[in-house]
Amino acid sequence: MPNMVSNIYTIEIILGRLYAIWLREFKVFLREHSRLIAATFTPILWLFVIGSGFGSALQPSLTTSDIDYQKFIYPGIISMSIIFSSVFFGSYIIWDRKFDFLKSVMVAPVSRDTVFVGKTLGGMTTSLVQVAILLAIGVAIGIHFNAVSLSQTIVVVLLLSFSLTSLGLTIGSYIESLEGFQLIVSFVVFPLFFLSGALFPLKNLPIWLSFLTTIDPATYAVDALRSAMLGIANYSFVLDIGILAAFTIGFGIFGAYSFRRMRAV
Repeated sequence: MPNMVSNIYTIEIILGRLYAIWLREFKVFLREHSRLIAATFTPILWLFVIGSGFGSALQPSLTTSDIDYQKFIYPGIISMSIIFSSVFFGSYIIWDRKFDFLKSVMVAPVSRDTVFVGKTLGGMTTSLVQVAILLAIGVAIGIHFNAVSLSQTIVVVLLLSFSLTSLGLTIGSYIESLEGFQLIVSFVVFPLFFLSGALFPLKNLPIWLSFLTTIDPATYAVDALRSAMLGIANYSFVLDIGILAAFTIGFGIFGAYSFRRMRAV
């Protein structure tokens, strides 16, 4: 019994520390209204301009279904919002290092793994707010959700946002300048998005392009979202979730390892 009480007390302490780190990141997000507006405007622009423009030129057969092009790319646009906001969240590590906030966190009686998870949860919250706005827009353009499809969508969003926020924080832990971070991240986010099949079907692709889409974790998120929202997919939903979960665990472990080695100054 004493051991059980001690374990419960330890868990409460860890959860309290996680909450404190998450709350700080969430408050920073709430104060930056321009960040939310800019991060939401870009996916909406792609959805309506690219979706309507290309949709007027492409034949329905290109989407492998009778679904119009705008609805076809809608799951990909949600993934794009998560990709950009989650990976770029790693830049806040550099800001924290510059203003010595990171130093104060690292010397506190909190493990670096706890700091990493807390910051990752904070980055996920940012993505979830943006996705909630896009889901409301999806209803407006004719995407129909039920309890099952909405639950599946939330699971995919949580896995993708956690894995890519971990990736962004990992990159930020190794780079000390914002300029260097933005340069490196540009070589990450654009391939993640464009190779995911967000804008085109994955059938009948050249072998080299098919291989690249296969090793892109965002591919399985887009496919799972299409399965949940539109009922079309290249893989089974279970396979998509399994592979996405594997990427999430891998990025999470590597991110925690990177945080343990990171310099606070």
